[in-house]
Formats: sequence, structure tokens, C-alpha cells
Amino acid sequence: MLTILFSAPPARWPQYQAPLTAALQEAGIAARIVTETEAPETVDYVVYAPNGGLSDFTPFTGCRAVLSLWAGVESIVTNDTLTQPLCRMVDAGLEEGMREWVAGHVLRHHLGMDAHIVNPAHRWDQVAPPLARDRTVALLGLGALGQAAAGALATLGFGVQGWSRTPREVPGVTCHHGAEGLRAVLERAEIAVLLLPLTAQTENLMNAERLGWMPKGAVLINPGRGALIDDDALLAALDAGRIGHATLDVFRSEPLPADHPFWTHPRVTVTPHIASETRPASAARVIAENIRRSEAGEPLLHLVDRARGY
Repeated sequence: MLTILFSAPPARWPQYQAPLTAALQEAGIAARIVTETEAPETVDYVVYAPNGGLSDFTPFTGCRAVLSLWAGVESIVTNDTLTQPLCRMVDAGLEEGMREWVAGHVLRHHLGMDAHIVNPAHRWDQVAPPLARDRTVALLGLGALGQAAAGALATLGFGVQGWSRTPREVPGVTCHHGAEGLRAVLERAEIAVLLLPLTAQTENLMNAERLGWMPKGAVLINPGRGALIDDDALLAALDAGRIGHATLDVFRSEPLPADHPFWTHPRVTVTPHIASETRPASAARVIAENIRRSEAGEPLLHLVDRARGY
């Protein structure tokens, strides 16, 4: 019988206990799940959340894989004690949630909904928005979540320009890569969505220079990672009218401090890191499948490339 350590905040265990137990049974895996152990050398797999308190993987000498509950792995991938294979979480619930959040906020800005929702002067401004086919939306980051969001926007009719550090092909999306590709995409982007992983190469990617490449009045939407944006540069661009609005779901410090200027800036929308959430039922099936694969000697799903950092 396998031993699986569930290492996540205590509040998560009641949410995962039944779905994970059921998923393992459905996969034909005989296992006991523990939330703590005094014998780490007996643990076969670790189900891991970065905020669960586990930071030293050295004692887990028999562990065959660490299975993350998060899509982002930047907080663990540089951990020198982690020598076991690491798999990131990619599941249908995450993709669906991100697709819906991104589509909703892109449509909000595209249609100019804010002016009608909050209209104290009762202005009758009878100007119709352009059609989606006449609006260019940039999607920076074409991993699983980025592709899901880009596909939804393309289906709605938007002209979607995608960018990634390395070449990608996504149906319905005009894809670019590399430094020259980034500038080409941002110069067209009336609305830009950030869904990149956080690495040494992407931290502060949206600095003053790159924000300046965007068309005047463009919208920036960030459900990816807070540190993709230089906060001071963004505030300056907003104040100058260079960026028309920023809708931000992720931040360098969370919860966002009460005195942070994003809270009160008239051209910033703050959402509390809710763009997408791992759903226990679907995530449990991903975890069970990876354990089944490992036990059968098959390739693991969503294995992290340590050299690339994601």
C-alpha cells in the first residue's frame, strides 16, 4: 500500500479528502493518505501546496514524485532540497475558470461596460463599441491556461495576438515569440492579458518601456503573477493616460495591503486572486492519474522542466 502525504494548509484537507480518496480508488490505487508524518522516508508521493509549510524535501528519500496543487511552481522550482520529479497542476477546472474570468473582463473593457454601470451624470452617450473582430487582444503566455483563454477570445471573434518566449502554435491565434515578437504584439494590443509564469526572465516584464509600446489608452489585465508588472511604472503610465485601465487579480504581496495605491486608483480594478482556482474534484483525478502513471512506469503529466523554471 502506498503512503501519500497531503501537504497543504489544514483548511484544504476537508475539501480534498473525499475527492482524492475516490479518485485513487477509481484508478485502482491502494493508498493511505496522511496529513503529517514522523517517518518521511516511508512517503511514496507528496501532494503539495507551496503555502502548506513543507520546505525541506531531503528526508523524503523514498518519494517518487511531488504533485503540486498549484499551476505556478516558481516558489518551489528553485528549492535545492527538491530532487524528486515535480508536476504542476493542470486540470479542467483551472482552465475553465481562467477562460471565463479572462473572457468576462476582456468583454467588460471591450464593450465599455463601466461607463454604463456607474453613470451618476445619467449621460446618454449613444456610441456603440466596435465588433470583436475589430479589436486586437494580446495574450502573453501560451501555456495551458493561456491557450484556453486565447481560444475563448478567438471564438468570440477577437483578433488574438499571442506571445511566448519560445515558438508556439495555437489555432485561431497569431503567435509571436522572442524579444522582437513581444514588441510587435504589444504595439497592436488594445487589451493585453498576462498569463506568463514568473521567472527571472519575466519578472518586471511590463516595465515603463514596454508599457510605452502599447497604444495610448490600452487596457492591461493580469491574472498571471503580480511580479510580471513593475507597479511603479504601471501607476505612472495610468496617471499619464498611457494605460487606460488595469484590471489586476494578482499582486507581489497578498492580500494586497490596505494602503496600496491600486485600491484607490480610479483606473485600477482589484480582484482578490480569484481568476482561477484549483477544483478538488478535477484536481484529485489529475493527481491519481499521475500516481497511476508513475507506478506503471509511464511518463508523468505536466512534469516541470527545472532548467526553464516551469
